[in-house]
Amino acid sequence: MNNCHLSVLVHERARQYGEKVALRYRDYKTSTWIPVTWNKFSETVKIAANAFVKLGLREEENFGVFSQNKPEWFYVEFGAFANRAVPVPFYATSSAAQAQYIINDAQIRFLFVGEQYQYDAAFSIFGLCDSLEKLIIFDPSVVKDSRDQSSIYLDEFLAMGADYSEQAVVDDRTARATNDDLANILYTSGTTGDPKGVLLHHFNYQEAFRIHEERLVTLTDQDVSMNFLPLTHIFEKAWCYFLIYKGVEICINLRPIDIQTTIKEIRPTTMCSVPRFWEKVYAGVQEKIAETKGVTKALMLDALKVGRRYNIDYKRIGKPAPALLKLKYKFYEKTVYSLLKKTIGIERGNFFPTAGAAVPDEICVFVQSVGINMMVGYGLTESTATVSCFPYVDYKIGSVGKIMPGIEVKIGADNEILLKGKTMTTGYYNKPIETAALIDEDGWLHTGDAGYVDGDTLYLTERIKDLYKTSNGKYIAPQSIETKITIDRYVDQIAVIADERKFVSALIVPVYPFVKEYADEHHIDYTDMTDLLQNPKIIALFQSRIDTLQQQFAHYEQIKRFTLLPEPFSMERGELTNTLKIKRAAVLKNYKDIIDKMYEE
Repeated sequence: MNNCHLSVLVHERARQYGEKVALRYRDYKTSTWIPVTWNKFSETVKIAANAFVKLGLREEENFGVFSQNKPEWFYVEFGAFANRAVPVPFYATSSAAQAQYIINDAQIRFLFVGEQYQYDAAFSIFGLCDSLEKLIIFDPSVVKDSRDQSSIYLDEFLAMGADYSEQAVVDDRTARATNDDLANILYTSGTTGDPKGVLLHHFNYQEAFRIHEERLVTLTDQDVSMNFLPLTHIFEKAWCYFLIYKGVEICINLRPIDIQTTIKEIRPTTMCSVPRFWEKVYAGVQEKIAETKGVTKALMLDALKVGRRYNIDYKRIGKPAPALLKLKYKFYEKTVYSLLKKTIGIERGNFFPTAGAAVPDEICVFVQSVGINMMVGYGLTESTATVSCFPYVDYKIGSVGKIMPGIEVKIGADNEILLKGKTMTTGYYNKPIETAALIDEDGWLHTGDAGYVDGDTLYLTERIKDLYKTSNGKYIAPQSIETKITIDRYVDQIAVIADERKFVSALIVPVYPFVKEYADEHHIDYTDMTDLLQNPKIIALFQSRIDTLQQQFAHYEQIKRFTLLPEPFSMERGELTNTLKIKRAAVLKNYKDIIDKMYEE
């Protein structure tokens, strides 16, 4: 397939596919999905490109998009690419202070905002951002502040370009576009310090298209993908660009909490997701098995056993299964597995890329056993997403997959994973010191992740910067422990504590409805959640489950004490990033008294 520049990609696909559906988005008033054809997509991008010229956007200028996932994202991004301009995405959940930092750092003049929250946050810091000139509002239902004299709605913006009067300027700019042009500045959510703007060029995406097309050979223009993760995140952004390159229909999920509904309405063949999605599926199945009795329970357990033997012991390594096993698997495929997939909404599944955090082995084995092709991978914003991912055959459970073609991996000091390749960033925006620390003199990009390579398969061990050292001199990898514990149905969030402490402890956010359900079943009286989580029977429940899950860890790595929290960690208190990763420094500060109490004699 022609690997054309992002500035003309949508128009090339429109010439190829015409009235075929390119995008869908949900109309919440009618609960219907509105189709956007490739021709309409191309036309809207051209109008947006003309409107940008009228607006005064310059070549190679940065502008911002502060919104949840919406089709408008694609219209303005690809309209900007035609003008050689640079989209800078913001997480929809970003605070006003986070938005202010990015606007000032990237010197943004024009900021597109999604709904009321993003508009209110942006308008509140307008006077604190010297460069900011105008907000363009996606959602027409947003109510503007009475003092706002400059903001316009997207319809007004598009009307500026509807006559195509600036097409000659757009064509001239597009003709000068090269693969060396900057495509995006993607600000990392930052678990420590200020966010850093990762520079990604058009050549980064061109190479990403090439290597993914070589690896993902079953993806075709007949696939349908659910856009679930935020378009701010490199995983989803690079994936969606690749889908447009491949002519795949993209269905845009506006609100993350709606995914259980929208996935059943669309029934996609593919979807990027994070391990937590599959952990919830696993927990739901385990809960169902626990509730079931008799023959039905025996069948469910046997189905998992048969699926594991068929898919893990045979199919995974390309080995034909014995006739009887194959027969039993086909039976369960038409009954148990198909029902599970239909319940989730993925019975048409091709494959499902999964990354962003470690995937527990139990989850990986379970998902593959029931015939869902979960393609585990590893990547960074700095590597334009994928460094490695599962191949279709001969993937290794516990690994993050086979290294992608065109990417070099070397293991450096402290077992750090070092990378080279055309998908690697050229550095951080306005941060020469941090860039020098990221890319060494020999051109190797330092990931900060520790791991090892076996043949062409990559394994992660820990995040180097997150390593804790106990007061006894033992090193602890908190993420490994957290990944293991969060597969439990009663655990929603966990933060392991160990740095300069004499033993490992943890702050745990339970799945509150399950704890309440357990209390009701065991006739445990309580006044509120705080009271319930301090009940000895509830603490004993969690202790027994933690003890079971952490048996594989060395004695010094095991959680000795824990506290159950009546409220979840939050972004508002600075405890989570926009990608829901724990900000350990903030947690240590906010929960200092509780943590200190766990270490009292």
